[in-house]
Amino acid sequence: MDDIATGSAPAHAVDEAVRLGTLGRDEILDRLARLSLDRRAAVFAYLAPRLQVELAQRMDRGALAEIVTGMDADDRADLFNLLADDTQGRLLADLAPPEREDIARLAAHAEGTAGSIMTTGCASLGAGATALDALDALRREAPEEPAMHRFHVLDAGRLVGVVTLRDLILASDDAPLGELMDAAPVTIHPDASREEAGRLIARYDLPALPVVDEGGLLLGIVTHDDAADALVAETTEDFHKSSTVLPFAENLRQAGIGLLYRKRVVWLALLVFGNLFSGAGIAYFEEMILAYVSLVFFLPLLIDSSGNAVSQSATLMVRALATGDVAMKDWRDLIARELAVAAALGLTMAVVVAPIGIWRGGAEVAVVVGLTMTVLVLIGSLVGMSLPFLLSRFNLDPATASGPLVTTISDGVGVLVYFSIATLILGA
Repeated sequence: MDDIATGSAPAHAVDEAVRLGTLGRDEILDRLARLSLDRRAAVFAYLAPRLQVELAQRMDRGALAEIVTGMDADDRADLFNLLADDTQGRLLADLAPPEREDIARLAAHAEGTAGSIMTTGCASLGAGATALDALDALRREAPEEPAMHRFHVLDAGRLVGVVTLRDLILASDDAPLGELMDAAPVTIHPDASREEAGRLIARYDLPALPVVDEGGLLLGIVTHDDAADALVAETTEDFHKSSTVLPFAENLRQAGIGLLYRKRVVWLALLVFGNLFSGAGIAYFEEMILAYVSLVFFLPLLIDSSGNAVSQSATLMVRALATGDVAMKDWRDLIARELAVAAALGLTMAVVVAPIGIWRGGAEVAVVVGLTMTVLVLIGSLVGMSLPFLLSRFNLDPATASGPLVTTISDGVGVLVYFSIATLILGA
């Protein structure tokens, strides 16, 4: 039984949205219609994107326009971008001019940018105002604004500073804003990435980040909650890519069989061809394998160790690139350090595996296995560290380098290195 029927305290909008997401589409529409307009818009904004689109297609034009009008500006623009062209046209025709212009302004920014997650609802103050003037203005305007901690001081639309609510309250009535404001606020360009917006908000502990154009005109703000949502989405996308799953926006529980198949089959099929190189390498060294069957015993161990080294190095580097801890200019320094670390790791693992080589095949096989282990860990670590940089250099997502892709590469290289070393030491 829902809260309306029982009279109990209403759930938070996000919890209500989760509960509605488990119901049939017609029942969701019925439940939404029983909510107040503000509550309806808030709950609708938390529904999964695909579900929002399905419901929008089922609503009559007036009901959809009401909900969209009640949504926050950034949520409104996100929904608009998901709708079909004909639905977009009808919706724009049904909206009031302010909402229509707001959607056009926000929807123009590319997905994944700071502009795509900003909201235009932000309280601003005139540069010539006093503290008392500012407080009077905020009493009239701020109740509808998403960020109530810091306010933007504008001069002809240009951002010249920010002032906190605390400073306004503690200042004397006639104190000019120019003396109270921070004249060098942290800002971001609308074309910057949403990850960069999240990093700036976290680094400077901001409740909201102003978005300005090249001329310093204030376009909107990215609030801390929207930045957090964006970072969660980016992290989820990176996890998908690290396992060579094409990113998808839907919740895993709500994703259909067809969607999951399409997102996973592409890379799996491509990696099959990559693994053929490993098979070809084994076939090429068939005579060596027949002469020293004991070598086969160590093949999975060596290949897996190389793959583990690649994954470790790649994961560390992908995360460091994502958080901004390292940049392209750091590549040479990191290569030198990784070389030392990988050499130490490879020698340690060679010492561990050498006694098993003596037991299984004698001293010569132990030398082959130990040397191969050292070389493969060294190569794997360097590949795992370098590949994310290489992908970034070509504007590709480095997260792709931290999963099956680098493992497949290391498998093929491992087979060739192992049996080449065996051929040199043991002879054909």
